[in-house]
Amino acid sequence: MSNPLSNIRIVMVNTFHPGNIGAAARAIKTMGLSDLVLVSPLEYPSDHATSMAAGATDVLESATVVETLEQAISDCQLVIATSARSRSHPWPIKEAREMAPQILDEASKGKVAILFGPERMGLHNEHLRQAHFHMDIPGNPDYPVLNVASAVQLVCYECFMSSRETYTKHDKEYPQVNELNGFYEHLETTLDDAGFLNQAHKGQAMLRLKRLFNRARPEKIELNMLRGILASVDKLIHKLDSK
Repeated sequence: MSNPLSNIRIVMVNTFHPGNIGAAARAIKTMGLSDLVLVSPLEYPSDHATSMAAGATDVLESATVVETLEQAISDCQLVIATSARSRSHPWPIKEAREMAPQILDEASKGKVAILFGPERMGLHNEHLRQAHFHMDIPGNPDYPVLNVASAVQLVCYECFMSSRETYTKHDKEYPQVNELNGFYEHLETTLDDAGFLNQAHKGQAMLRLKRLFNRARPEKIELNMLRGILASVDKLIHKLDSK
């Protein structure tokens, strides 16, 4: 069995300071990970990033730079967003230590992405909505502020420690993000055709449905069944419309 740590992808979104990218690369390599993806960094490549990476320049050299978060996570079956802030639309949230065993378990089957936002504001709501779970790193409630590279270090450490423990590999296969997004698009189209969605609150309804399915974590075979149900409903709607 391949090392599940190699299937864990660290995704840094809109990072401002290149030194944090280098420090994160060092943290990633120290904890046995290697997959780094940068989403529209402000400044990269950078000599400062290389300097801060110390002996982890190989992680920087193999890092992938993309324009959008969708590109960074499309082939992942589980997406986790780090966030220290409460949101108006609460998502399933776990602490890093609690989340690590699930990350390792799912990384034994496919790609898992862990998202880290920019230094000043963290991940935006549109980024957070693309995650299955949110992950919190507990700290001093009077000053719960972590440098992004430090946050990467702590999360990678929890994953590394979890990898040293015995875990049970299951045979469940989960859909990738692009497959889930295809299902959500199909669901929205079918619900629109059926007259279920109120156009004034369409976005809110779809957001709640996405939260429902992300929380349920349907397996790939279950998602295919749901797509089959939608296809049957589509046929019935078109049949009724043609009368």
